[in-house]
Amino acid sequence: MRGVESSADDLFSYIRLEERVPPDHPLRAIRSLVDEVLDQMSLRFEQLYSKMGRPSIPPEHLLRATLLQAFYSVRSERMLMEQIDYNLLFRWFVGLPIDAVVWHPTVFTKNRDRLLEADVAHEFLMRLLGLRQVKRLMSSEHFTVDGTLIDAWASMKSFRAKDGSDEPPAPGRNGERNFRREKRSNDTHASTTDPDARLYRKGNGQSARLCFMGHVLMENRNGLVVDATLTHATGTAEREATLTMLDRKPRKRRITLGADKAYDVTGFVEDLRGRNVTPHIAVNGTISKLGKQRKTAIDKRTTRHPGYVISQRIRKRVEEVFGWAKVQAGYGKMKVRGCAKAGAVFTFAIAAYNLIRIPKLLGAVP
Repeated sequence: MRGVESSADDLFSYIRLEERVPPDHPLRAIRSLVDEVLDQMSLRFEQLYSKMGRPSIPPEHLLRATLLQAFYSVRSERMLMEQIDYNLLFRWFVGLPIDAVVWHPTVFTKNRDRLLEADVAHEFLMRLLGLRQVKRLMSSEHFTVDGTLIDAWASMKSFRAKDGSDEPPAPGRNGERNFRREKRSNDTHASTTDPDARLYRKGNGQSARLCFMGHVLMENRNGLVVDATLTHATGTAEREATLTMLDRKPRKRRITLGADKAYDVTGFVEDLRGRNVTPHIAVNGTISKLGKQRKTAIDKRTTRHPGYVISQRIRKRVEEVFGWAKVQAGYGKMKVRGCAKAGAVFTFAIAAYNLIRIPKLLGAVP
């Protein structure tokens, strides 16, 4: 018998939001990890807010919504609020009741900026890695480091002379600006949209663009990221960021560090050895062209050791992290301005990557 379509709306719903989410949904395992981390950060949240005044959006809601934005490639806060409004799965993950009013995008952004400026992202990542069930997944001896360019939220037209001597763009919404044959550098020019962005070119024959540089430190057992940071794009940023991440990682024994040719600098190798780190760095050039003195230095870096070969093979997995953060999470181009905010958003994207990987490694999801 044909069913009859009913256009009448039910006044009440007798099914809880919890029951709308399937028991085997992958977000359930992720939500369990996130809740455990946020419970540990409760005291930190108390220190960020005043005891008086109007209540803000709960920081737990802000962070869960930010993770959802990375998980589902939501390209803007306005679209994120729209999704939370009618998507029951999003409501459940964030922690909003089914009849709660969703925040205005501007209100959400202003409240989230407070957390981004307080370096909550890095603490969230560290506490996630400090969970008992996560610690046993990670190696404590073998690591990989790498960096990537992240486009800034600024156009090349905004890269203007600091003294105002160049011509402004033509009037209009997207006025033309001819800078052909004009010499521009970070010393004499800066972006009027995002002053923290730097003009950088990845290699010869490639175009220069305004960007930041993101860095990750990955353990080699399961490819989880143990630290992340974002810096200005410079020729030495990768090596400087690596030393910073190593210095804030406590360790009791010698570790190995795999890296590509960009890290093959004598001074950097010496800095690693001074920190009780064995460098497994790809050689920048062929041995036949390096000469006897250079070949001796290569032998001292244990490039002939079997562990070097393993590190060089595993280190390529770090590209999976950058690929996920840029394509899936949507942070190939930043949606915020300023190095501090961009760094916090980048770290949240890396934490989201770990949250995708950890339940699979624990066997919580197929």
